Amino acid sequence: MTDNDMQTNRGRSTRGRIGLIVAAAVAGVLALGTLGLGAAALWADGEKNDDGYLTTDSERFAAGTRALATDNLDVDLDGVDWLVDSGDLGKVQLEVSSGGDEPVFVGIARTEDVASYLRGVDHTRVTDVDTLPFEASYQREPGDRRPTAPAQESFWAASTQGRGEQTLDWRVDEGDWSVVVMNADGSRGVAADVSAGAKVPFLNELGWTAIGAGGALLIGAFALTVLSARPPRNRPPHAQVGDVAPAAG
Repeated sequence: MTDNDMQTNRGRSTRGRIGLIVAAAVAGVLALGTLGLGAAALWADGEKNDDGYLTTDSERFAAGTRALATDNLDVDLDGVDWLVDSGDLGKVQLEVSSGGDEPVFVGIARTEDVASYLRGVDHTRVTDVDTLPFEASYQREPGDRRPTAPAQESFWAASTQGRGEQTLDWRVDEGDWSVVVMNADGSRGVAADVSAGAKVPFLNELGWTAIGAGGALLIGAFALTVLSARPPRNRPPHAQVGDVAPAAG
């Protein structure tokens, strides 16, 4: 074997080892990300409430007006409404507790129906919500008309009222929606502790699938690392054309 052949083989070996190291690093990063996703999914699955909803913390919303209403919530299912209608995915739950002694009302309705109901009524819009730390932004809409008791209206897609904690379940539907919280008699001074939850039925399966895939990637990364660390095999020298051993006499 000539010096050039030996240098060429060493170069190929070096490039091969570098390729294995890069592949091992990529597989390791993917493994850690996938394992993290699986762990997060299993943790979230364990945080569901007794009804199977993954919920936010309960936070206080308050205003001195006759109603609290969210800005328009635009729900665009973009062709996956069949998936939402096929099982628990798409179910939403609101838990609302009155901040005072008055019975509380909570309802979800089309935004245009809510706007018509609250037209001329002194109410407050919740325009934005920050979670860490919690802070709600409000916009007051003044008026002097007293609304009818909300439970008497028929346009609500889902609603409930009463003293103590009230639970509202709603299946998501496409369109423009608003959530309204009021005192049941429509009086001024609304204060309520609100938490929102959603059904995410596949978290357990997602978690274990991701952990299995992450484990496989981690094993692959370890195998590639071992291969890259192995010393190259010494190849036997090739006989040259002119190097023929003399025949025995």
